[in-house]
Amino acid sequence: MLLPLTDRGALGAKTRLRDAVSSPPETGERKVLRSTRSGSLARSLSHIGSPEAFAREFAVSRETVDRLSIYADLLRQWGKVQDLVAPSTLDDIWHRHISDSAQLWPLLPTGAKTGADLGSGAGFPGLVLAILGRDRQNFKMHLVEASNRKCSFLREVARRCGAPVEIECIRIEQLATQSRIGAVEFVTARALAPLASLLGLAKPLLSDTTRALFLKGRDASKEVSEAQKVWRFQSELTASRTDPAGRIVEIWNLRSLEGSRDGDQSGTGQ
Repeated sequence: MLLPLTDRGALGAKTRLRDAVSSPPETGERKVLRSTRSGSLARSLSHIGSPEAFAREFAVSRETVDRLSIYADLLRQWGKVQDLVAPSTLDDIWHRHISDSAQLWPLLPTGAKTGADLGSGAGFPGLVLAILGRDRQNFKMHLVEASNRKCSFLREVARRCGAPVEIECIRIEQLATQSRIGAVEFVTARALAPLASLLGLAKPLLSDTTRALFLKGRDASKEVSEAQKVWRFQSELTASRTDPAGRIVEIWNLRSLEGSRDGDQSGTGQ
């Protein structure tokens, strides 16, 4: 359960410092680099190395921290024998993976209840968001992952944590995936594919009101520029709270440019 402090409406998360603005007239796309300056989003995170530190920074309930702790323990156990995340990050799960994912929660559309995480891998960020949203009525995350062994891990974590998820063990680009999930209120992904390709994968799941939230690295601005050659969209770049070079790319009002292809939709997850 999330305490009221982390609710996007309570935080006024739409109030942000806009460091740079560019509005290309030919695309109508809005590029914004912003840093969050209200409530618990006031600064970059100090290093989150424990459940207690996470609870303080994100103002979540004891029950939520307990579920995330189960998740972290399972990741350490399974990660010793399976390639779920980089082995070097297993000793830094709370910061590198759980906090990195949780920073998306205040950016979700207000009151959102349906989301899809593409190329879920070990569940970041989608499974963390599902655990954070567990006590929101009718909240559900679709975790899309083609690897059977990673899906087995996701099922075990979801079972142990009581996470409200549907695990779609199928390739993202298959029509069966798109028809099974349908349009959702938000789409997430981390370390999946270049933005232009990622938008092609996400497009069938997007409605006019859907937000896409992608965790990206230092080349986020370049990826946005490349994606503009194929797509028309509005976007904002948010400074990551866990990685000084990282950015969260928000996309909405996505359209393919007339006469262009919808990008190369190949990509691999975590």
